[in-house]
Amino acid sequence: MFTNNQMRQHQNFSAAEQQIFSLGRILQILREEDNAEVLIEKTISYLKEQFDYSLIWIALYDRLNHILFGKGGTTPDSENIYLQQRVVLSPGDLLEQVVIQQRPMGVADLRMEKRAEAWQEIATKFDIQGTIILPIRYKDRCLGVLMLGSKRWGYLIASEARSQLMIVVGELAAALFRLEVDLQHKQTKHPDEVLLRLLEKIRTLATLEQRLEAVVSATHQFIVPTRTNVYWFDPQERHFWRRISTQYLNLGKSNQKKAQIGVTVEDLSDFYYALSANQLVWIGEGRSSLKSYSTKKLLKQIDARSLLIAPILWQKDLLGFLAVEGKEPRIWTEADKNFVKGAAGLISLVSLTENMETTIQQIQEDAQLKSQIVESIYNDENIEQVLHDCAAKVLKRLATTRFLLLLWDREVYEYSFFYQSQPKGDRKPLNFSLDGLKEVDANLLERSTQAVGVENLEEDLRFFNWRSSLLEAGLRSVLVSNCTSQNISNAILIIGSENNRSWTTVEKELVQAVAQQIGVIIRQWQLYQQTQHQQQIWHTFGQSLRILEPVQDSQVTVAENLPETVVLEQIATILNCPLALLLSWNPGDENAQINNSVIANNNFTVAVDIAIPLQTDLVIYSALANEGLVSLNASDLPESTREWLCGSGIGEILLMALRTRHEYEPTGVILMADYPERKWSPETLDAVETLVNQLAWARRQQQVTQLLHSENEELQQLNWYKHRRFENIRQNTVTLLSQMHDLGIPDNHLTLTRYQQLLRQLDNTVASTTALLKLEQWQFVFNQETVAIATLIKGALKGINQLLKHHQLWVGVHGLGQKLEGEESYIDDSFTSNSQLTISGDIVKIELILSELLIAACHRSQYGGRIDIWCRRSEQRILELSITDNGTIDRHLLEELQQDTFLDVLAPSQLKQAPIKHLLICKKLMQQLEGELDFYQLPDDRVVSRLILPIGE
Repeated sequence: MFTNNQMRQHQNFSAAEQQIFSLGRILQILREEDNAEVLIEKTISYLKEQFDYSLIWIALYDRLNHILFGKGGTTPDSENIYLQQRVVLSPGDLLEQVVIQQRPMGVADLRMEKRAEAWQEIATKFDIQGTIILPIRYKDRCLGVLMLGSKRWGYLIASEARSQLMIVVGELAAALFRLEVDLQHKQTKHPDEVLLRLLEKIRTLATLEQRLEAVVSATHQFIVPTRTNVYWFDPQERHFWRRISTQYLNLGKSNQKKAQIGVTVEDLSDFYYALSANQLVWIGEGRSSLKSYSTKKLLKQIDARSLLIAPILWQKDLLGFLAVEGKEPRIWTEADKNFVKGAAGLISLVSLTENMETTIQQIQEDAQLKSQIVESIYNDENIEQVLHDCAAKVLKRLATTRFLLLLWDREVYEYSFFYQSQPKGDRKPLNFSLDGLKEVDANLLERSTQAVGVENLEEDLRFFNWRSSLLEAGLRSVLVSNCTSQNISNAILIIGSENNRSWTTVEKELVQAVAQQIGVIIRQWQLYQQTQHQQQIWHTFGQSLRILEPVQDSQVTVAENLPETVVLEQIATILNCPLALLLSWNPGDENAQINNSVIANNNFTVAVDIAIPLQTDLVIYSALANEGLVSLNASDLPESTREWLCGSGIGEILLMALRTRHEYEPTGVILMADYPERKWSPETLDAVETLVNQLAWARRQQQVTQLLHSENEELQQLNWYKHRRFENIRQNTVTLLSQMHDLGIPDNHLTLTRYQQLLRQLDNTVASTTALLKLEQWQFVFNQETVAIATLIKGALKGINQLLKHHQLWVGVHGLGQKLEGEESYIDDSFTSNSQLTISGDIVKIELILSELLIAACHRSQYGGRIDIWCRRSEQRILELSITDNGTIDRHLLEELQQDTFLDVLAPSQLKQAPIKHLLICKKLMQQLEGELDFYQLPDDRVVSRLILPIGE
C-alpha cells in the first residue's frame, strides 16, 4: 500500500492534491479487490470522507426479480436497519426510473418526493432534503444504485466533485461486473466433462437397461430436477411409454406396469412433430417452445410444471425421448439443454444393441423380398401375377391394408388405379381417380431418396388434394413413393394403413426399392402398350388407304363409295372418344349437313336434321380458319351451335377441315368430341391428323374421278349419237343424190316436181345437220316429241334394210295389229292392236337406239335367221318393246352388260369395243331418256334386248 515516508509526504499535500491521492487510492482498491462486500465498504468510506452527505446508500440490482438489495451505507444516527432493506421496484418509482433509464436523477427535497415513498419517512426523520441517485452501470447493464442525501435543499454539485463521483461509481460498476462474471464462470456447469465420464461408464455395462439407468442417473445428478425419465416410442400404436425413471430405479418387476405411463401422439401432435424434427422441447417459467394448448396438456399428462425434453433419434427414426421434469417452474440454462441433448444422443447410440439380432434378420428378409421381386419381374410375363405376389409380400411385411399402384393418364390429367390389392375381407377395391400432384408434392417425391411417409392424413398437409379421397377409403396413414426417376411422376406406389402409425426409415427405404422395381415392370408394360398402339395406328393407316381405290361405277355416289363411316370409326378408336362425325357440303351450298357419324352413347347425340350455315357457325368457321387440328371447349360454343351439337356430355372438341391444298376448297369438316378435361397424346393427334388428310385426299380423288367418269360417259354417248346421225344423214344424202342423178335434167312437169321434192328432202337433211352441230356440240339436248310406235319401228327397220338383206334375215313384228307398209317380211300374230299407241321423248335418239339394237341382233344372228320385235303395253303409261334373236352371245359379256359397270378401268374388256360398247352407251343414254334397256337370255337360249318406253299423251 503506502510506506511511512509516503504518509509523511501526504500530510504536507494541499487539499486538491489530497483529493487526487484519495481518488487514486480508492481506484486501486476497486481494481484489485476480489470481494464485493469489501468493494462496497471501501467505496462508502471514500464517499463519507470526500463528500459532505448525511445519507449514503448502495444497493445492488436483481434484474430477474426487479429488486434492489441494500448493501450498506451511512445515516446520521449510524443505524443500518434502513440501509439493508429490500426494495421492490414498481412502475413510476424514482429508483425504477434510474434503473431503467440508467442515468442520474436529483431531488431537491426528498421529504416531499412522492415517487420515493419508501424514503420519505427516513428523509423526514433525518431531515434529508437534496438527494442525488446515480446508477451503477457497466456499459448498458445496470448493476445497482448509489443514493447520496444531504440536509441542504437542492441537488447541484460542483463539476469537479461530479467528475470525481462519476469516476468512482464507474470503477465500482466495472469491479462488480468483473466479480459477477467470475462467479458465473465458477458456477457454470460443464456438461462435456460429465458426458465423457458417462460415456466411459456405459462402455462397461452389459445390457441396455443398465445403460439407460446410468444415463438417467447422470442426467438427474447434473441438472437436479424433480425426476428424470426415458420414454420409448411404439410406432405401431403411436404411443410413448415410460421405460426408465428415477422414481422407479429401485422398483421390482411388479411395479413395471405402473412405470409404463405414457403419452399418445394423437393428443400432442405438435410435440411429436417437434421431436421428429430433432428439436429440443422445453417448458420453463412462463415460457415454452410449444403452443399454449400443447404445453398445458403435456404438463398435465406428465404431471410437472417445468420440462426439458430431448428426442432420441436414429437415422431420422424417433426411438423416444429423455425428459427432465420439475415440480416447480424453472428457467433452463444452456448447459442444461446441451447436457440433455448430449445424453439423448448417447442413448440413441447404445439403443442399437437392443434388437441387433432382430434387425439383422429383418434386413436379410427385406433383401430376400427385393430379390424375389426382381426374379419374378424377369421370369414371369404376367404383370398382374407379378404385382399380386409383390403386393402380398409387402402388405405382410409392413402389416398394412392397401397396396395401390397409380398410373398417370395424360389424356384426362389424373391418376387412375392400375393395380390394387387388399387383404380378403370387407374391403372393396377403390373405384375413384386422383387428381394430379401439386407442384410442392411432385417436387417432394422427386427429391426424396426414400418413400414419403404420412403418419396422419387428417393433420398432414402433404398430398392435400388426395386427402379427402384417401380418408373416405378408410386410410389414415400412407407411404408414397415415385416408381420412376423421371421428373414427372408417371407411376406412384401407395402403401396404406387404416390406423395412424409411424413409418421407420427401413420401411421407407424398402418401399422405395420395391417402387423402383415396379417402375421397371410398368415401363416394360408401357412400351408394350405403345407398340400395340402404334401397330393399331399402322393397321388403321393400311385400312384407310383402301379408300383411295378408284370409283368403279359412275352411277354410285361419293357418299356411297367412300367408307367414311369406317374412317370415323377408326378415328374414334384411336382417340378413344365417343363422338366422331363428318360435316360436308357441295360447292356453292350455303349450309352443311351431317352425313356420317359414330356415336358411342346418348350423352353425345347430335341433331342431323338441322342445316348448319357455313358462314356463321363457329365450329365450321374455326376449322376452316386454321390449319390442322383445332381444339374447342363446349362452354365456348354459342347457342346456335349447341342446337345441333346438343349432347350433354360434350366437353372437349377437336376439329379439322378436309383440305388438300390451299388452292382447293375444303369439302367438309371432321368433328371429334369427348367429356370435359379430356387430353390426348401428341402421337395420337398426329395419327388422327394423318387419317383426316387421307380422307380429304380420298374424297377429292373420288369427286374428281366421278366428274371425269361422268363427262367421259357423256362424251362417249355424244360421240356415238353423232356418229349414227351422220351415218343416217350420209345414207339419206347418198340416196337423194342417186335419185336426182337417175332423174337427170327435168324435161317435164312430173320430173320437175319429183326433182323439187328431192331438193326439199336434201334441204331438210342439211338443216338437221346444222342443228346437230350447233346445239349439241359438247352436250346432249333432249327434245320432247311424240311418234306412233309403228312409225318408230318402220324408221328403225328402214335404216338397217341393207343389213337385213345382206344377212338374209327375216323380221317379225308382233303386237301392232297391222302390216307395215312396204314390208313383205312382216307377220302380225297378236290379238291386241297397239298400232295407235304413241311414245314421247327425243324420237331421233330413241330411233337410233332401236336401230343399234337391231344392228347388234343382225350381227349375232346366223344367215337366214329370224329377228322378232314384240310390242306390249305393260302398264298405263309404259310400252315394252323386246327384240329377240337366235344369235349367240358370250355369257361373261352378258353378265358385264347386266352389271352395267367396269370391274377395272385399266383391264381389257369387250365392253370397250364395238358393237358391245355401243350397247352400253345405248343403255346409259336410255336412262337419261327416262326409259330402260336390259339384256338377258331366255331358257331356250334366245337373246332378248328389252326396251321400256314412255307412252305419249
